[in-house]
Amino acid sequence: MHVGIIPGWRIHAGLRESRSKVLFAAVGAAHFKQAKELLLDVLGKMEPPTSSRLNSRKRRKDGPGPNGATELDGIPAKMSRRSFGLREPAPFSDEVEIDYSKPYIRVTYEEAMRGTPLDRPVRVYADGIFDLFHSGHARALMQAKNLFPNTYLIVGVCSDELTHNFKGFTVMNENERYDAVQHCRYVDEVVRNAPWTLTPEFLAEHRIDFVAHDDIPYSSAGSDDVYKHIKEAGMFAPTQRTEGISTSDIITRIVRDYDVYARRNLQRGYTAKELNVSFINEKKYHLQERVDKVKKRVKDVEEKSKEFVQKVEEKSIDLIQKWEEKSREFIGNFLEMFGPEGALKHMLKEGKGRMLQAISPKQSPSSSPTHDRSPSPSFRWPFSTKTPPSSPANRSRNESAVTYDISEDEED
Repeated sequence: MHVGIIPGWRIHAGLRESRSKVLFAAVGAAHFKQAKELLLDVLGKMEPPTSSRLNSRKRRKDGPGPNGATELDGIPAKMSRRSFGLREPAPFSDEVEIDYSKPYIRVTYEEAMRGTPLDRPVRVYADGIFDLFHSGHARALMQAKNLFPNTYLIVGVCSDELTHNFKGFTVMNENERYDAVQHCRYVDEVVRNAPWTLTPEFLAEHRIDFVAHDDIPYSSAGSDDVYKHIKEAGMFAPTQRTEGISTSDIITRIVRDYDVYARRNLQRGYTAKELNVSFINEKKYHLQERVDKVKKRVKDVEEKSKEFVQKVEEKSIDLIQKWEEKSREFIGNFLEMFGPEGALKHMLKEGKGRMLQAISPKQSPSSSPTHDRSPSPSFRWPFSTKTPPSSPANRSRNESAVTYDISEDEED
């Protein structure tokens, strides 16, 4: 068995450097996994990385950077893949034991900024309603957690009774709001039924060093600013509000698109009674839903018809191109057969020559003086009743007869 001890373990967390002695035992190679889990558990209890610019980080609706970060924030530096998350929700204040034997001595702002011992963290308190817990709440708590190098964040959540009296009705009840804050990674302790105005007795009971909230005066309960006495005592630590997100904004979106969300929940199986929807509105929503389905079907049919027409056009273009190619081939073959220099003309010429040779009379020898050679062969059509002339005299007597002379020019 080999036991290894590593004293003076140094852990860097952003700009903060905390020194502590962490003793752990690694029992052989087989127990390395257990030692690793022990080390990760110690690292998980350390505070997350901090930065001097976290307090000034804002979120805009149309910010240029990722997650609504401003241009001054820049791109955050990448860090190694390490789990800083907690495995359990934050405990309630009445479940945490406080050592009252030690006197309550508040830490000054300079001492808190320089860094306090690990066994004496700076106790920062932040309170609120935290209805519909959103990223704006989480960012405010993150800023409160990173105010000082060694911070213990206590979050107070007001009850339904106080909230309904001083601010108005909430969407979530107090138990749901307690549970939401408990599961925020930056919270170390949750105070249920927190007071609306902080008293010296409450601050001493929870040994609070600083109170974190945005610097905008919060007028309520007959006071222009409920944190005025905290600011005068030098215990106020300002944080920045996250622009573009708030509980009121979320409720405004829901109210603005009430019909859309009512129809959505009716589709998901909620009854009209649960949604507080009248009978007429219920039927109207159902009718609108059917109309939307019909519109969607029509739109789908239009898209499919467009695709079909496009396919038909493509095929018709292909057919036209093929027809043009075949027509060119057909015209070429036709001209090759029946054109001016086609095969049919040559065949007719050959047949004509043979025919003329066959029907022409035999000529006497060229020495005979009694016969004159005809300049061009001629014959009478067989349909004529007249006999062909045998001599020039007979040709003159039969001028009334219809004769046809065929020459090569006329044939052409």
